[in-house]
Amino acid sequence: MKMIILHQMQIPKVFLQEIADKYPILESKEYSLKAIEIQLSKNLSPQDKEHFRNHAALHACDLIFPKPHFDFQQVKMIAFDMDSTLINIECIDEIARAVGKMDQVSAITEAAMRGEIKEFSKSLIDRVALLAGTPESVLEDVYQNRLRLNPGAFELLTSVKSLGWHTVLVSGGFTYFANRLKNHLNMDFAQSNTLEIEMGYLTGKVIGHIVDGQAKAQIVSNQALEHGIRPDQVIVMGDGSNDLPMMAYAGLSIGYRAKPIVKEKADGAFDHVGLDAILDLLK
Repeated sequence: MKMIILHQMQIPKVFLQEIADKYPILESKEYSLKAIEIQLSKNLSPQDKEHFRNHAALHACDLIFPKPHFDFQQVKMIAFDMDSTLINIECIDEIARAVGKMDQVSAITEAAMRGEIKEFSKSLIDRVALLAGTPESVLEDVYQNRLRLNPGAFELLTSVKSLGWHTVLVSGGFTYFANRLKNHLNMDFAQSNTLEIEMGYLTGKVIGHIVDGQAKAQIVSNQALEHGIRPDQVIVMGDGSNDLPMMAYAGLSIGYRAKPIVKEKADGAFDHVGLDAILDLLK
């Protein structure tokens, strides 16, 4: 079974030796000092993978267990969740913080991301309802002063655009932020939820169909089909349980600073490296 090891600076040799002591390494491919792919002598169970991830964390390393026939050189599309994946915040929580509703809203957000609230659409409706009466200027303040790209986001998108990849932003968050990020990062496509705003204030309602987990998967699938791209040529990056359906569609799924349920099901988990660690695997 293949395992890719990633590090911010240089992979510790002691970690490679510890792996070899447990499972003989049949062959290895060094992409750079920061990325190496090894072929292990046995297939790994989910428990084995969790053990390796926990052990890798002691060395500030992150792991990917790619599907057998996945090929980075064949990738043509990458899709991102927005909040806490492409950017550093949950936008709805920051809006709530500004108007004194943080505790109520973030409690629902966290439960939804952990998968404890099964219907994302209900959790979103409940949270947005708490924001009724919020001035639109609060959204602008969040965008300008609190929202930041996560490490490596700009570098990753700039590089894959030069390779001709189709870039997609699909979010259970809001068009107010997603559309501006799409333009700022020169992405090809973005779809998210639209907050109803009347007379400069949030009404507490979402306009149109809600982009939940299943909608995310459908959007990613539609974008791939529209551009003649196979699922095995798609990378998806996300962090919450509502990202799992679109991650299941992709040839490679990466959980970025992800919730435990996402780390368990994704092909890889980035807890130490930046989003641009993917670039080391394209060399």
